[in-house]
Amino acid sequence: MNTYNPDTQLVTELALINCRELGGMPLADGKTFRKGIFLRSGSPEWLNEAQFQEVKAYGVKTVIDLRAPAELEETGNPFQNDPDTDFHNIPLFNGNPNLTEDATMEYIRTHTLGDYYVIIAEEMADSLVKIMRVLLNAEGLALFHCAHGKDRTGVVAALLYLISGASHEDIVNNYKVSYDYLKDFLEPFIQKMPADLRHALKSDAHNMETFLSYMDTKWNGDAGKFLCSNGLTESELNALRLKCIEG
Repeated sequence: MNTYNPDTQLVTELALINCRELGGMPLADGKTFRKGIFLRSGSPEWLNEAQFQEVKAYGVKTVIDLRAPAELEETGNPFQNDPDTDFHNIPLFNGNPNLTEDATMEYIRTHTLGDYYVIIAEEMADSLVKIMRVLLNAEGLALFHCAHGKDRTGVVAALLYLISGASHEDIVNNYKVSYDYLKDFLEPFIQKMPADLRHALKSDAHNMETFLSYMDTKWNGDAGKFLCSNGLTESELNALRLKCIEG
């Protein structure tokens, strides 16, 4: 019987939206994803100074912003120029999702988010490898985020879970709760969105299932092979697994 409950990973002590600990995910052979190394969330742009300091005091030393340069320039990031933070902007989007006429957003009008996740893997694999390398070498707690901590962040989390031995069922369950955590925050945005784009603010299970199916079909379910075929070394992959897996 599957007893995994993603709610146990929700970090309520911090004001970051959709903030979750990656640790605690059950893995193959009775092992567990290690706690205290990686956090995921939405953009920290909404933090006030006191909340920002609380995130730092929580132990965050490394921050990876997965948003496009246009997004970062538009909203800023309190960690970007913080002397105590190792900050990286490694985009997984070639545009600005805040603009409904953006080319990628036009694509999402007629495709699922899952289709977009496959495009990330196909067209931005080098960026995914860079992200894995930063996470491997991060000292202290590392936070990776996009705008809502759902799509780009969800792809990175899924890859970490895949290389560590999490089940597809648990990865999907971990993904689909994002909208539950974001619902109140996103409601004003949903009301303003064109009807054919509103699905882009959801986290329906079929989206992650599409991404996992791609990994199965193209890479025989081996996310490590995917990463190593795009620049991660075998020794880096093994070290990252060692960092992630406990037990």
